[in-house]
Amino acid sequence: MTTTPRAKREIQKLQRAIVDGLEAVKAQDIVVFDTEHLSSLFERIVIASGASNRQTRALATSVREAVCEAGFPKPRLEGETNGEWIIVDCSQAVVHIMQPSFRQYYKLEELWGEKPVRLKFGAAKPELAESGSPSKDSKPRPKAATSLRRSNAAKTGVREAFPSKAQERKAKNKPAQARVTAPKTPVKVAAKKVPVRRKLASKG
Repeated sequence: MTTTPRAKREIQKLQRAIVDGLEAVKAQDIVVFDTEHLSSLFERIVIASGASNRQTRALATSVREAVCEAGFPKPRLEGETNGEWIIVDCSQAVVHIMQPSFRQYYKLEELWGEKPVRLKFGAAKPELAESGSPSKDSKPRPKAATSLRRSNAAKTGVREAFPSKAQERKAKNKPAQARVTAPKTPVKVAAKKVPVRRKLASKG
């Protein structure tokens, strides 16, 4: 019986670990019931569904690992051989992982579901969100690549083949009249030779 605030915190911690273990393997229709007033052997009943034998076994393993990581004794498993209905005995809480057909047939919610416990689902955070560092496979930003090209161009004295965004904006905002092309080089025309008329000497 949870008679002290410390004991209540322990059972809340246990049921949180169980739900996190179920959510980690995508359990369906997770419900938690307070059974403190119904039995002195355990204080919580947790029911969840798995789509196949493989998933129910994975759910049971995930719950056991989550409970152990939370600092509680290692739970005992029953029914893991066939995987149709697996019971995870966590001492203060009992977890029933069932396939949908078995859950619909036995209807454990009607037996233990007088006092449902409201929980906040989705509390477990993925590992990627916890680690703020980018992955090794992430590509470098284009900005860094542009700055690298500019630094290389400054060292070698070679102008970039691609103009920067600031240069493109400057060229667009420049008035049309200012864009004057260089005058063409005048063509030198060779002077025409004028034929010289010789004066004929007058005959005496």
